[in-house]
Amino acid sequence: MYAVIFRAEIRELDDDYAAMAAQMRALAISEYGCLEFTSATEGSQEIAISYWQSQEQIKLWKQDAKHLIAQELGMSKWYKSYQVQVVEVVREYSS
Repeated sequence: MYAVIFRAEIRELDDDYAAMAAQMRALAISEYGCLEFTSATEGSQEIAISYWQSQEQIKLWKQDAKHLIAQELGMSKWYKSYQVQVVEVVREYSS
């Protein structure tokens, strides 16, 4: 399993952002096999973590036409900066 960790410094979030974020989450899950997608915002920082079965799913998701539009809007409108990490989950614990 893989996780994509998205961290961003927020410039300004608006109603369009909320709608786009919901649409992108639904698209990742329904069309690309995302297993779970969680996000949180605190102050000017946002973090989103999504879980995937394969790197191929992640690559296809990154290249989706609607996701490319969301990425462009993120860079030009909503975020000051961002960072993306793709990591392999090697161990998981729960209770």
